[in-house]
Amino acid sequence: MKVILEACVETFGQCVQAEQNGANRIELCADLANDGLTPPKALIQQTKEKLNIPIRVMIRPRPGDFIYSESELKEMKSSIRVCKEIGVEGVVFGVCTKDNELDIRALSALVEESRPLKVTIHKAIDACIDPLAEVEKLKTIGVDSILTSGKAGTAREGSDLLRKMVEISGNIEIVACGKVTNENLSEIDQLISAPAYHGKKIVGNLD
Repeated sequence: MKVILEACVETFGQCVQAEQNGANRIELCADLANDGLTPPKALIQQTKEKLNIPIRVMIRPRPGDFIYSESELKEMKSSIRVCKEIGVEGVVFGVCTKDNELDIRALSALVEESRPLKVTIHKAIDACIDPLAEVEKLKTIGVDSILTSGKAGTAREGSDLLRKMVEISGNIEIVACGKVTNENLSEIDQLISAPAYHGKKIVGNLD
């Protein structure tokens, strides 16, 4: 089973341990209790200097929904510029409209700001009415990856939708998440066959 294992981490110690445990990539966040916010610049810098595996950084200015004001979108662009300056592999973000669709206009501007970094659209897609339709839209704006649990609490529960997303994803990497661990990974991969999996325990418990 050759898949990318992306560890979701919020401390420098977890970053180091994830790499030692065999993670292929990390998603660096702050405040995972609130599903991840933009981490501080110093932590991004420290992690980039130490790790040998790719780092993707969460760009999320506040907890709650994914409907952002213009000032919040400006803050996100500023955080993206910091990530470009430090030289991480990629950034992770998502923006929705009030109609429960992805805000493709706002996302296009953020993708443009992010280049040449890799771009992951996060679980904002799970807040949308029709994630399959959203995948088709994301193909048009140059997104690299989509982080999703298939509109469910766990990857196992969302496996039917996740499998369909993988089937139509084209060049976009579907990163399946939702209680995926080193212990259930093989079983979940048989259900979904995603190219990448994401979790806090994807390479075991991290202190």
